[in-house]
Amino acid sequence: MSGCAGDTTRSPEGQGRSAPEEKPEQQARVIGDGSTSITGRQPNQPVPRKLRKGKKPPQFVVFSWDGAGEDGKKLFSRFRKAGKRYGASQSFFLSGIYALPEAKSRRYSPPGHSVGASDIGYLKDENIRATLREVRKAWLQGNEIGTHFNGHFCGPAGVGSWSEDQWKSEIRQAKWFVKNWKTTTGFKGEDPLPFDYDRELIGGRTPCLQGQENLLRAARQMGFRYDSSGNGTQVWPGKKGGLWDVPLQEVPMPGRKFQTLSMDYNFLANQSGTVRGPSEKHAAYGRQMRDGLMKGFERAYKGNRAPMVIGNHFENWNGGVYMDAVEDVMKSVCQKREVRCVSFRQLVNWLDKQDPKVLAKLRELGVGERPKAGWDSYLKKHKRTTKLLSD
Repeated sequence: MSGCAGDTTRSPEGQGRSAPEEKPEQQARVIGDGSTSITGRQPNQPVPRKLRKGKKPPQFVVFSWDGAGEDGKKLFSRFRKAGKRYGASQSFFLSGIYALPEAKSRRYSPPGHSVGASDIGYLKDENIRATLREVRKAWLQGNEIGTHFNGHFCGPAGVGSWSEDQWKSEIRQAKWFVKNWKTTTGFKGEDPLPFDYDRELIGGRTPCLQGQENLLRAARQMGFRYDSSGNGTQVWPGKKGGLWDVPLQEVPMPGRKFQTLSMDYNFLANQSGTVRGPSEKHAAYGRQMRDGLMKGFERAYKGNRAPMVIGNHFENWNGGVYMDAVEDVMKSVCQKREVRCVSFRQLVNWLDKQDPKVLAKLRELGVGERPKAGWDSYLKKHKRTTKLLSD
């Protein structure tokens, strides 16, 4: 298998071999009430290396999941296994209350809302247990556990109205629910999660892509390194508010004269507008999403090599066709030459390793634009005055 996150046989330029794996089960040191633990270096992580001068970058692809939880649809486990099958590390954005039983909902104090309120449902105990097991397995496979925060409040009274301090409260609570699930659930016999969430949590995506401005102020102070809450295009990322800004991206909407964001919900909104559209159109909806994502991938892969960001939800909307489309894209792209299907953590680790002047040159390339004189010539000519960041 070539060009994928855990591959150590034929790594593309700028991506090193995986570090020697440690054995978490032999080195675990529990934290707090035993819900989490310190187990050493995360397994299956590539070693980021600086691009050699004049060499074109790998094509990074990030598959990410909002509100990751394992309910009766069993989509968390489906895509964890798919990632292992196709060589894709992914970012699973866990909603904090998915580790909190509804009977203990009063432990959640959402900013601007009554205690225990949430615009998404709490999971049943059996699904909390299943979610925690999937989180554990996902991390050990090399995936990232980020956050989708907690109550998923959108609209006028939602996260878009929150202050910096309110975002800090939301982040602290999201961490606490994950770090104290043994206390709230009583699942004393379950193994601890194999990571320290204070160290693991370095980014996420806000509900409905709202509230980013004040979130960035709070998140930077609380150890985040990136955010994926924005609307963007397929160009190389820079920094915003001190964090790497890796937004969802506009990709083609096949058969239409506009583009849409690279997320299942946005395709749905431009198709049926409802999660239960006409069944006779389901297959066409799925093909349209699959083809749109592939068109976006191809123009980056053959063009500016900008990292491609794909966002999803664990939902069977319109008969589950979006889930099938995503898995088909994963299968199609992750084993291609010079492609790396990575988590956001792995992507920003690579970005941090690069020469800022090289990244600045990459950012000058437009959507789908390939250097006219070739990569070697383009990346050897750095302008000393070129700036990478625009905070």
